[in-house]
Amino acid sequence: MIKLIQISDCHINDQAVVMGVDTQANLKKIVKKLDDCKFEALLISGDLTHNGTANSYTYLKEILSPIEVPIHVITGNHDNVVKLNIAFKDNLFSCVEFGNWEMISINSVQPEKTSGLVTSKALAELDQRFLNSNADHILVVLHHPIVAMNSSWDDSLSLENPQDLFQVLDKHSKIRCVVFGHAHESADFYHQNCLIVSCPSTALQFNQESRIGFNEFTLHDDGQINWTTQWI
Repeated sequence: MIKLIQISDCHINDQAVVMGVDTQANLKKIVKKLDDCKFEALLISGDLTHNGTANSYTYLKEILSPIEVPIHVITGNHDNVVKLNIAFKDNLFSCVEFGNWEMISINSVQPEKTSGLVTSKALAELDQRFLNSNADHILVVLHHPIVAMNSSWDDSLSLENPQDLFQVLDKHSKIRCVVFGHAHESADFYHQNCLIVSCPSTALQFNQESRIGFNEFTLHDDGQINWTTQWI
């Protein structure tokens, strides 16, 4: 059994206030709340910073410094790929194993665009990665939503080619869950037998939710998943 925490869309910037909220103070609240949680790994599913500056990644690392478990991150559309790779080169991942689980990332970010896309090359590589996996169960993570959010969120800002991704996902019975951020809200969906989970932002939500939060997952050895959103 593995406990995994997912945070997303921290939007840390050189200045504390972003989009009308103090994103640095809010993330500090999340980190303090995590003191009460027992978990084996922390996942950050993109938009670690707001403008991708070197200083913002430095501030983020300082805020996250109390976290003692491994931290795994992926790129969001607000991140600067070069500077993120410098600051979090040991944390960026394509796949990581948790017992008999494997977490596999997908790059859905398009340069200079808010919406996402998984290229045909990336889809082929992803298909092969699934085939090569020795894990019993797979959790997939990307930044952009792959389903309609059924909320005030503008779905045109989500993944542009979810049908192409589903064609790959549907071929592999080991996939138990897909998680993402970007939409700044907590929600869950199902595609066939696969759980799909959206992570709230540590900064602010886009659906009139006034709290900040994170997702907590329990990945069981038999492939079952328990999850909840923790709000502050």
